[in-house]
Amino acid sequence: MKKGLVVYTTRTKDTEKIANLVAEGMRFGGMEAKVLNVKDVKNEQDLDGYDAYAFGAPTYHGEMLQAMKTFLFLAEKADLAGKIGGAFGAFGWSGESPDRIFDTMKNIFKMDMVSQSLRLKNAGLGGGVAMAQDYGRDMAKKAG
Repeated sequence: MKKGLVVYTTRTKDTEKIANLVAEGMRFGGMEAKVLNVKDVKNEQDLDGYDAYAFGAPTYHGEMLQAMKTFLFLAEKADLAGKIGGAFGAFGWSGESPDRIFDTMKNIFKMDMVSQSLRLKNAGLGGGVAMAQDYGRDMAKKAG
């Protein structure tokens, strides 16, 4: 069975909720899925053994949280080239973080990305639950 890893950072728990919904969608798509806070990833070996990766962070004042920036430098040391990737995050008035994560995964890590990043104001608003689950399903489908 294919395995997915969802890594997130959050300030108000909105991005954590999205992370869990993306993982749920991966499971609906027939993939095992593990969810980790960036604080629980200690080294690049913690990223070994997965077929798909979704990284998420909220946007605050037009910026990605520092914990995700630091994590991305760590993830750059892992061999993620060719792996399935996706990026997500919650936002208030702007939503740069998911796109910046997505671009890093695609252009720096050379990952095989899903169509685009997932940006939600809140998982519970405007069909956010279904959108996050569908994002995870799309990742599972792409992983085969």
